[in-house]
Amino acid sequence: MRELIDAFWRAAVYCLYPRVIVLSLLPLVIAAGVAVGLSWLYWDAAVAWVRAALDGWGFVAFVFDWFASIGIEGVRDALAPVLIVAVAVPAIVVVSLLLVAVLMTPALVNLVAKRRFPALERRRGATLLHSIAWSLGCTILAVVLLVASMPLWLVPPFVLVLPPLIWGWLTYKVMAFDSLAEHASAEERRALLREHRMPLLGMGIVAGYMGAAPSLLWAAGAVLLVLAPVVIVVAVWLYTVVFAFSALWFTHYTLAALERLRARAAAAAAPPLPDPTATPPAAPPLQLPGRAPGEGL
Repeated sequence: MRELIDAFWRAAVYCLYPRVIVLSLLPLVIAAGVAVGLSWLYWDAAVAWVRAALDGWGFVAFVFDWFASIGIEGVRDALAPVLIVAVAVPAIVVVSLLLVAVLMTPALVNLVAKRRFPALERRRGATLLHSIAWSLGCTILAVVLLVASMPLWLVPPFVLVLPPLIWGWLTYKVMAFDSLAEHASAEERRALLREHRMPLLGMGIVAGYMGAAPSLLWAAGAVLLVLAPVVIVVAVWLYTVVFAFSALWFTHYTLAALERLRARAAAAAAPPLPDPTATPPAAPPLQLPGRAPGEGL
């Protein structure tokens, strides 16, 4: 727990560095540009398509007519944008995480290593392509789990638990791997991930709940659709900051754990030091030439 808290406050302080703030703007520009561009080009077409699909579903049309019969208007017009935003949120989260993993994490790892662990040897247990493949594989699995668990989101307790858990698992798998890719060998990385599995998973879950906080903005974005482009930009930046903090948190924790692992390995491999309190061994008896041991003069 002490190592977790120590890495937490160090990551929080590093988030205030100008270099980290500038780095957080790069994924923001890319993700927000793509999101705003797609919404500018296809928003009206997407809303029209979703409305047509909802109208073609008999049960949904019956629900719309029932709302209209009791005086509640506008449900038909408001539901399609809400559904589009609900689908866009996980996509933006995934894109933000991948951009942070590819663009920011290597730079943040170098920043932490130079300032706090300058003597830590870089054994390069994984390449950039290896990290990208690992991130994509874990992301695909997380998306599958999210889609499969969506029916359970209708139950109030599960909607507050399942998405943060899945995002936390994804954050743990991606950030822990990338934070060790440059400095740890493959054997060291596997040993650390096995030894610290539960603390790292707990860090990922905390980061998952922190990542759910920017989703509160989408409630305003669903009601005030005219502000949707602004909400998209702010939400993407908040996601980026949360993931940057997570990358720093994992980097501080894993590199400190790697340093302790190597210190233990070096201590185990070093020859034992002589005990200064031990009695020196007695010298062998002097034997004269040509005489047997114990023979008198």
